[in-house]
Amino acid sequence: MRSTPENIDIIYEDNHLLVVNKRAGDLVQGDQTGDEPLVEIAKAYIGNKYNKPGKVFLGVVHRLDRPTSGVVVFARTSKALSRLNAMFQKRETEKTYWAVVEHSPEAKQAQLTHFLVRNPKQNKSYAHPKEVANSKQASLSYKVLAQLKNYTALEIELHTGRHHQIRTQLAAIGCVIKGDLKYGAKRSNPDGSIHLHAYRLALIHPVKKTPLDFLAIPNTADPIWAALIESDKARA
Repeated sequence: MRSTPENIDIIYEDNHLLVVNKRAGDLVQGDQTGDEPLVEIAKAYIGNKYNKPGKVFLGVVHRLDRPTSGVVVFARTSKALSRLNAMFQKRETEKTYWAVVEHSPEAKQAQLTHFLVRNPKQNKSYAHPKEVANSKQASLSYKVLAQLKNYTALEIELHTGRHHQIRTQLAAIGCVIKGDLKYGAKRSNPDGSIHLHAYRLALIHPVKKTPLDFLAIPNTADPIWAALIESDKARA
């Protein structure tokens, strides 16, 4: 079913930025599947809202894996796009993810460092404890956010941005993300999603130079995400 601009979840917008809470299953940018990507849905939203004739400019700054949900930032101007690209490249943003995993990690919180090798044919990355040929260093920090009925919820801070980094590194310590068959989950989720959500993105506005801090709430129709949100409220 073709998506419509009305069902896009907008977190923030101004003349330079459009920030969206991506649904699991949405592509950020088009690929060989031919499925309508989020960037085109967002362009339709802008065109309809502001009665813009012709093509709408919207730059893709970063991506989330298709089965992942959460914060995605688009640039509405070329100035914002170039500055955001530089910001992301220099790691001048703060990214926080929530992940629901099948097994609890040994440590309640820790920093993980691996060397990842990407296999493009499999669209998969492999984690190694030491540097190997064609590997890239990957680092993240996690802490246990909550113990749910059958799963453990983690909060993750990304220090590098590698292909499938969180999925690969968590799988490497025996904490496979729920629904992530590619990295060893017991079973898939009915909707094809995985329980990985880009919860927070903090950055400096590329034009106004003011600090921005975006939060994206996971899909509360999912009972596991709903339980995590309730647990997070109880801790607050």
